[in-house]
Amino acid sequence: MHTNPPYSSLVAVGDSFTEGMSDLLPDGTYRGWADLLAARMAARTPGFRYANLAVRGKLIRQIVDEQVDVAAAMGADVITLVGGLNDTLRPKCDMARVRALLEEAVEKLAPACRQLVLMRSPGRQGPVLERFRPRMEELFACVDELAARHGAVVVDLYGAPSLSDPRMWDVDRLHLTGEGHRRVAEAVWQALGHEPEDTEWRTPMPTTLPPGWVMRRAADLRFARQHLLPWIGRRLTGRSSGDGLPPKRPELLPYEDLA
Repeated sequence: MHTNPPYSSLVAVGDSFTEGMSDLLPDGTYRGWADLLAARMAARTPGFRYANLAVRGKLIRQIVDEQVDVAAAMGADVITLVGGLNDTLRPKCDMARVRALLEEAVEKLAPACRQLVLMRSPGRQGPVLERFRPRMEELFACVDELAARHGAVVVDLYGAPSLSDPRMWDVDRLHLTGEGHRRVAEAVWQALGHEPEDTEWRTPMPTTLPPGWVMRRAADLRFARQHLLPWIGRRLTGRSSGDGLPPKRPELLPYEDLA
């Protein structure tokens, strides 16, 4: 791995994680780890270009159909691909199909860039995700295998203790906070060979006293009413939070034109 490699462009492919939910900016838009990473890379490289094709709620089939060929045609130095996790959270999930689609995506993207970046997505602690954890780990095993075969870099967020802390997750319990996204950007930055700006990104936050039983139950009720029930409703009706939304930054343009 080279130190401070001169990458001149970045294309991000994926779903809400790469779109940047829930790193909310004052104007109501989302920032997220990919934007933070692009800003760092642009500060080092004049004329740096950046595109973010991610759209919340996308399944791996949609990512392959709507984003992969577009990203491959852009000819970027670095492409990041994170997808398939939404599939594993569906009540019915054909993991063989998910693996095949992820393989199709990697086979198209790896030869189209200097460095393909894959990830083992972060996993929040808590009972809701436990039933889906075997599928998630099957997906991550596939990521590792594809990376080894195609020379991709794997950023292991799933194995980072800091990102399993519930305090790193927004109230919807599905998306990282701004601090969580900052740590992901640092992880990818280091994986690309840059000198660390935060050597402790994996380190958990200082321990604090947990909230009392009443506060926990109140938070659980708010979560169920505001986030869990609508999420279940979308799953049952085949709708997605990203239906009708365009890609975040659909063209590979100089970063300063998009910042």
